[in-house]
Amino acid sequence: NALGEFARSWTPRRERRGYAKRNQLKSSMNIPIYQIDAFTSKPFGGNPAAVCPLESWLPDETMLQIAAENNLAETAFFVKAGDTYEIRWFTPAVEINLCGHATLASAYVIFNCLGLEEKTIGFHSHLSGDLGVEKQGDLLVLDFPAYGVHETEAPAALIDALGKTPLKAWETQGNMIMLIFESETQVLSIEPDMSALAKVPYDEVIVTAPGDGSDFSTRMFAPKIGIPEDPVTGAIHCSLIPYWAERLGKTKLFAKQVSRRGGELFCELHGGRVRIGGSATLFLKGEIYV
Repeated sequence: NALGEFARSWTPRRERRGYAKRNQLKSSMNIPIYQIDAFTSKPFGGNPAAVCPLESWLPDETMLQIAAENNLAETAFFVKAGDTYEIRWFTPAVEINLCGHATLASAYVIFNCLGLEEKTIGFHSHLSGDLGVEKQGDLLVLDFPAYGVHETEAPAALIDALGKTPLKAWETQGNMIMLIFESETQVLSIEPDMSALAKVPYDEVIVTAPGDGSDFSTRMFAPKIGIPEDPVTGAIHCSLIPYWAERLGKTKLFAKQVSRRGGELFCELHGGRVRIGGSATLFLKGEIYV
């Protein structure tokens, strides 16, 4: 009691009133949260994403604070709107335009935790438009836009930060650069200087090469937006699939993201869209109190 009195003496009265008011609101602000490992069939693999189903949208600042508190690459929030689901994605630092693994994770929650019996889900992003997910047995297949690439010259600062010189460089999706290397071994050997990489003029840096045991292998670094290395990144495959489909002369491809956790993606170029298939598994579920 004595220590409690001492602590209260250091809290301004208006802050105590605000704390009490927040405590009263807790019961009406419980938000369900699920953590899903995407692009893997077992826990501790693939890319973990937090998923928060909402009845209505929270303030942007609150969603960003939740994402920062989760401290995962992405947290997805969705709100049911008629026959579709509006969806948004936040890193610990910013809202992003598109996220594959957190969309896959959201579909897993809707199918397996919320009990949707249909085989398809329609999502809508105010930044990326209409997206879809189809349940094919244990596989969840994303239907995303395909994006083109434009050849460019890799900045010297980027090459210095990676410690490797690519064969070619391509810009894509407005804020990404895709670097082509000769082999998966080279991709695996890259040890970026993250502080230097955060200063280059791209949000996401993709390194890719022909795969060993896959059609192509990839890693992705994004320290500028709070993600040093992303374990598995669905959205970058919106650019990788068209590139590798043209280079390899086929429309169905098997890809691996060769991060420490690793992930497998079953890919298809389908007109102006890409299909990205992967598994997912539930790691935890609970509630957030804000």
